[in-house]
Amino acid sequence: MATPATQDLRQTGRPGDPCTMVIFGATGDLTRRKLIPALYNLAKENLLSREFAIIGVARNELTTEQFRESLTKDIPGFLGCPLDNDLWEWFLKRITYLQGEFNDPQVYARLQGELQRTEKEHMTHGNLFYYLAVAPTFFGEIATQLGTAGMLAEEDGKWRRVIVEKPFGRDLDSAHALNQQLRKVMGESQIYRIDHYLGKETVQNIMAFRFANGIFEPIWNRRYIDHVQITVAETVGVEQRGGYYDTAGALRDMVPNHIFQLISLTAMEPPISFQADAVRDEQAKILHAIQPFTAEDVLTHTVRGQYGDSVGTDTRMPAYRAEPQVLADSATETYVAMKLQIDNWRWAGVPFYLRTGKRMAARHTYIAVEFRRPPLRIFRDTAVDHLTPNTLVIQIQPEEGIKLSFAAKTPGPIMRLGTVDMKFNYADYFGVTPSTGYERLMHDCMIGDATLFQRADQVEAGWSVVTPLLDVWKALPPRNFPNYPAGSWGPKEADDLLARDGRKWRAVEG
Repeated sequence: MATPATQDLRQTGRPGDPCTMVIFGATGDLTRRKLIPALYNLAKENLLSREFAIIGVARNELTTEQFRESLTKDIPGFLGCPLDNDLWEWFLKRITYLQGEFNDPQVYARLQGELQRTEKEHMTHGNLFYYLAVAPTFFGEIATQLGTAGMLAEEDGKWRRVIVEKPFGRDLDSAHALNQQLRKVMGESQIYRIDHYLGKETVQNIMAFRFANGIFEPIWNRRYIDHVQITVAETVGVEQRGGYYDTAGALRDMVPNHIFQLISLTAMEPPISFQADAVRDEQAKILHAIQPFTAEDVLTHTVRGQYGDSVGTDTRMPAYRAEPQVLADSATETYVAMKLQIDNWRWAGVPFYLRTGKRMAARHTYIAVEFRRPPLRIFRDTAVDHLTPNTLVIQIQPEEGIKLSFAAKTPGPIMRLGTVDMKFNYADYFGVTPSTGYERLMHDCMIGDATLFQRADQVEAGWSVVTPLLDVWKALPPRNFPNYPAGSWGPKEADDLLARDGRKWRAVEG
């Protein structure tokens, strides 16, 4: 389903521009699991230019042929559909590999030569985008090397763009420093800070749902909405990412990027258009309007948790501290919940509750908008003694869809009410299209649409909100970790956070 941002006739069904994509970190999991399958899917949908090529750059000692063989071996397991052998052969011929260290100037000199050859062979028109699928420590280094080699200069209508993966910094200071380092060698319009959550159809549909339907936007404010809940729950643990995760934690890993993107799209004012900066201006305003946390607020409005051994389940799940590459006395949080207030006219007094965690009871990501209860007075002489609030749920995973619950009279001579659900599932209406979540984002980069990518001010605004939490939690290490069993819905303190306001977390099926 097209979102308003894609309904411009200049973009509908338009293939990406002719270009060469350079993937730094080409032998990593992200490339084989997400990027290559996404590019293949774009080619299958005729959204990839026929004048396209890929150069993979990594430290592994491989030849181009060996790199192609490795991709051919892996691709069937990550596509979600049968492989078209003819299309894959066409695709493979456009892939080459370059071995070297990311901090070696000679690698970039060799890369320039390879780019010139590729441009002539595949007629890519000199357009380039670099994908930094590497550890965050290399983001600045690679950008600086590209800038020093003159490989980011835009001349004669040829564009140069850089996609930067998350995490973008570890805190406000490091994010600001990285922004400055990137801006020394390229303009803001060349930087595409990617968040794969925004590649999900339901996330993109938030704007369409709000601004294309006259029945919802008039009630999307403090007069009618009681509160908003956002849950991002994962059943998996840290798997093989213990080394990274133990230095990051749930707060850094999920909140300033994924969850704040969901909040900003849910809460933003209508943009003046669906041009990239018009949309991102409104998202940035929301992030700046989030009330800052004082040290006392951190203690009363936030909860952190760490999972221990599973309890009462058929399959035993180990505690976080027993995971590979995790310290035996780790104080890293695997769960975060908090209460936010957005200090603007639309949302004053409407709390936003969010929670995210590893090893939860079910895998669910959703935005739940709970409306205010109507007055009960009209039902005073009936059997109705309670009114259930209407709830609108935007389900993002595992299934994408929207559900609206409302009250209806149950059959019979007595006035009784029951709750009715109206459901819309993407798969039922539009079928299932194989997707990694990266197709839309890479296609947007190829056509120069930065709407779904974070701008520097958005990144720094997000970090400014969570920095007080990082500071307080560093000064006051947790004394009760682990404080929730693997396979549960998190620590009791998260329930208490809402109970103090007379509310509770939405019950999740599954």
